[in-house]
Amino acid sequence: MSGQSLLVPGELSPTRSVPGNIRRPEYVGKPMPTPYKGAEVQDAETIERMRVAGRIAAQAMEEAAKLIAPGVTTDELDRVAHEFMCDHGAYPSTLGYRGFPKSLCSSLNEVICHGIPDSTVLRDGDIVNLDVTAYIGGVHGDNNATYLCGDVDEESKLLVERTREALSRAIKAVRPGRQVNVIGRVIESYAKRFGYGVVRDFTGHGINSSFHSGLIIPHYDSPHATTVMQPGMTFTIEPMLTLGTHEYDMWDDGWTVVTKDRKRTAQFEHTLVVTGTGAEILTLP
Repeated sequence: MSGQSLLVPGELSPTRSVPGNIRRPEYVGKPMPTPYKGAEVQDAETIERMRVAGRIAAQAMEEAAKLIAPGVTTDELDRVAHEFMCDHGAYPSTLGYRGFPKSLCSSLNEVICHGIPDSTVLRDGDIVNLDVTAYIGGVHGDNNATYLCGDVDEESKLLVERTREALSRAIKAVRPGRQVNVIGRVIESYAKRFGYGVVRDFTGHGINSSFHSGLIIPHYDSPHATTVMQPGMTFTIEPMLTLGTHEYDMWDDGWTVVTKDRKRTAQFEHTLVVTGTGAEILTLP
């Protein structure tokens, strides 16, 4: 296990601007989004627009990840992703979502999710999760991945590799006619082989014109996740695996979620559409 000191909040830079010609999601400037009341199954035209949004989100994440190195701030990663999305006509979905102040989430080491980019400087040996969502054409595309910064210890490397594999296995389990709890069953059974915790309270979600539609995709085997997958259904799978407990604490910022035992955690995510035979990944660069 890495001997890194625990993270503390840094200083926020001013809110980044988005060109006025870029369409905003309806929730920008509101305390919360309007509840989604549409269908979870999307038509072909909506799915095509989601491919565009997903591709931009994936490319923005790749561009930001190129900068990951000791000495770089998480705010700089945010700047790169923000500018890439704006340059491609997309709005950074997290910016202004329920008051979130930045254009991506940067979650390091013991941060499970929703870390806020700030003056925090990346250190040699950190693991860095970037979560990037783009809104364009009236729809969202959401993805994340965990990256290695410098010389990372073997235990953390394996956690990252196995979390990526957990997502891959979960995607392969998607089939029309199956209940969504098969996704969590696959993730949890794989994680248990290594003694990893599986975060329960933060899940995958339906996504389309709504950032979070109300459909829940647990990453553990939940008996309540009985929604049956259908062709055209769009959602994210985003397992969060931990070296210790799945329990968590939240920082005073109301966003940053850290493991209760402060052990490391990794996450990977794709936006998917259910096809006639499986799943298509919509967040490919």
